[in-house]
Amino acid sequence: MTDPFAERASLQADQRIAKQVAFNMRRALGEDQTEEIDRLAAAFDFEAARGFYWNPPEFSFLWGTPLWDQASEDQRRSLNHIYWAAYYAQITSAEIATIFFNQIAAAGLYGAGNDFRPLCDTLDLETRQERAHINAFRTVGEKVERALFGARLFTYAMRGPYAETMVFGPAGSLKRWWRSAQIRAFAAFAPDRPTLAAHYLMIRGIRTLNGKMIQERLAKHIEAFQGYENAPIPARISKAHYTDESYHFNTSRIMSHEVPKLLPAADALERMAINRAVDGCQLDHTPFSVAINGIFWHDPALYEACLTLFRSPTFGMDEREAREMLRRCFTEESEGFHASATSHHTAVDNYRAYVEKTELLTPANREMRRMSASDLASRLRVNKAAYQRRFAH
Repeated sequence: MTDPFAERASLQADQRIAKQVAFNMRRALGEDQTEEIDRLAAAFDFEAARGFYWNPPEFSFLWGTPLWDQASEDQRRSLNHIYWAAYYAQITSAEIATIFFNQIAAAGLYGAGNDFRPLCDTLDLETRQERAHINAFRTVGEKVERALFGARLFTYAMRGPYAETMVFGPAGSLKRWWRSAQIRAFAAFAPDRPTLAAHYLMIRGIRTLNGKMIQERLAKHIEAFQGYENAPIPARISKAHYTDESYHFNTSRIMSHEVPKLLPAADALERMAINRAVDGCQLDHTPFSVAINGIFWHDPALYEACLTLFRSPTFGMDEREAREMLRRCFTEESEGFHASATSHHTAVDNYRAYVEKTELLTPANREMRRMSASDLASRLRVNKAAYQRRFAH
């Protein structure tokens, strides 16, 4: 006889998975960095921090390019600070979307059974942490740009979750509209489809892997200083953020690899939606940028911001010098371009390993074929063609 009180699914049906969820939540709460990140953001003073490198030197804007090679030590520190501001501006964009999707996923899972609450509580904790992260990144980034340029170059006004995630991507207005429509469709369907809600965390896990690859190295930069309190505040924020994100990645892995075992198999619509989302992630991450190692921006979208940077008081170039520097940095091979290409190849390998056991993905998504097609020669061709179009006159 069917139990009239049975839920659609149960987290407790597999104690191994239930224990993973509980352990991850307990550790995440024990090492929650929200108060520390808020404290650091409130205390940040650009003038007090500007004499230090906030990241390892190789994680500086346009590192390993002609600009870096001819830069003075003060200019190199500025490029290091600009990298921090630009890198975390992209992370902010992703985390704004994450806040929204966390709540959609929690609604879908909670509807499957009351004992999925621990997963929903975990997502609630992570949402609260994301708001603290965003506040810190915006506080530091805006102070950097206000001091160096008096205007925004890589930061942006606060926005909602339907905006294009890639801050400097190749998408035009039609593609941005289509992305927004897809997000709205997911938001409409997922709360009634717990399997789809759980698999969103696979997409989050892929995107988090990209950040994890770079942020571990940014977080370790505090070891260059004699004690945590002696490190500049942005470096400490990087360390605290990486601590939180390590548990966020664990959540993504558990929810996308383990929790679906407790839920109905994905139907045709859900399989299509999940594959479309993974392909969209590949599309976002197909480019790689010489300007900022580890963020897969479309370099031509950066040309105007870089011209402003080159003409700013920090570098003092005239228009002709700025255009020539842009050409040399973005259309010629350099140590920086090779470093970014290596990071991109590493990301492809990591993404493949993460999804290799996910049977519902198409071969093109499981093998990350779209991303794999991107290489240094193709990026140089794209950059050269865009440069010629922009400065042909």
